[in-house]
Amino acid sequence: MRIREFTEPDWAQVWPIVEDVITAGETFPYDPQWPAEVAYEVWVERPPGHTVVAEADGRILGTAKMGANKPGPGSHVATASFMVATDARGRGVGRALDWASSRGYAAMQFNAVVEANVAAVELYRRLGFAVIGTVPEAFAHPSLGRVGLHVMHRPL
Repeated sequence: MRIREFTEPDWAQVWPIVEDVITAGETFPYDPQWPAEVAYEVWVERPPGHTVVAEADGRILGTAKMGANKPGPGSHVATASFMVATDARGRGVGRALDWASSRGYAAMQFNAVVEANVAAVELYRRLGFAVIGTVPEAFAHPSLGRVGLHVMHRPL
């Protein structure tokens, strides 16, 4: 598996991953009605942030977008979002998309991890993240109703 910068032609393979995740409505606070053009504008970061893909044998298995959590005095803390193709989950794609420590960030923060997304919460905990707060009932899960959103943090 190779991690590389996103290029325009990648969207043909990235969009189905993004579409599957947002239409499931279980892990990202994105509108499941978004067309590809809107999702592209939200997912593909403009500099200084950037977007990458995880690729194996010409197939994109996952994607991530990343950058500073906040500008100015908060720019030493990174944030990122990850999406992995359904059939590629559990194979280390999310872990392979780690990047912040090599870019000089002091910490990494995830602002909205759905507490019911047990696989992601457990992965982030194994990678050294801690839940530093939970916003109660901040996410409308399609089958569980309103669940909390964790803020997770890890010093680098």
